[in-house]
Amino acid sequence: MYSVVQRINAIKQPRGGYIPPKMLTATQLGTGEEELQETDFPAGLTGMAVDYLSRFMLGDAPEEAFHISLLGAQALQNATGTPAVEQALGYCSEITGLDDASITRACQLSGYDVCFRAGLMGYKPVEDIQPNEAAINNIRTMVERSLNFFEQYGPVVLDGPTFEGGYTDVVSTGDGDFLTKDTMWDFKVSKKPPTNKHTLQVLMYYLMGKHSIHEEFDSVDKIGFFNPRLNTVYQMSVSDISPETIKAIEEEVIGY
Repeated sequence: MYSVVQRINAIKQPRGGYIPPKMLTATQLGTGEEELQETDFPAGLTGMAVDYLSRFMLGDAPEEAFHISLLGAQALQNATGTPAVEQALGYCSEITGLDDASITRACQLSGYDVCFRAGLMGYKPVEDIQPNEAAINNIRTMVERSLNFFEQYGPVVLDGPTFEGGYTDVVSTGDGDFLTKDTMWDFKVSKKPPTNKHTLQVLMYYLMGKHSIHEEFDSVDKIGFFNPRLNTVYQMSVSDISPETIKAIEEEVIGY
């Protein structure tokens, strides 16, 4: 059994991809990467910190916004006996906004995620995660852009949606980023626009959501991305995807 991302990496897509990225409509919301500073801080940690801090700033309690991080801390504690959960909850209590200290704690908390998503092999002691000033400023800017995005495209109906009832014997895990009334959204902080792996990922979330127990997906008819690094929205209607392609993804990729 696979996670959504593992399944995508395990298959070979048709030439150009199931959903070629050129099908997306791009909308620039303002200044993009030129406003950010150069930094070698890991892109994965940056993306998670932006995602989870955005959820916190939208009203989630820190324990809700960083719940995957807490699951990772629990996995680490179960495997090693270290008081990782206590430490993680302590970090949660120190996140109060978009000040430097809160952003640093958000990055450190995000360091626990790998223990839940991929196992302990990729774990690095979270206290060693120390974003520099440039990384902190970039994360702050991207969270502010995310909040502006939601003012225009929100409100959020579900954040971190899971797909109970929509998983299969092939794809058994996976969680999305944000759901608004009509769109399944995924956040990316890469320096490039979405790829065909990304479009397949968010469409899988959409289809699994439609098969799930969650009624919030009933009104959803679009998929989209927001890239706060580029400050660009990418969106398309699922009706623009051929029924044959939908059927192939449901049966051959997801396993319905």
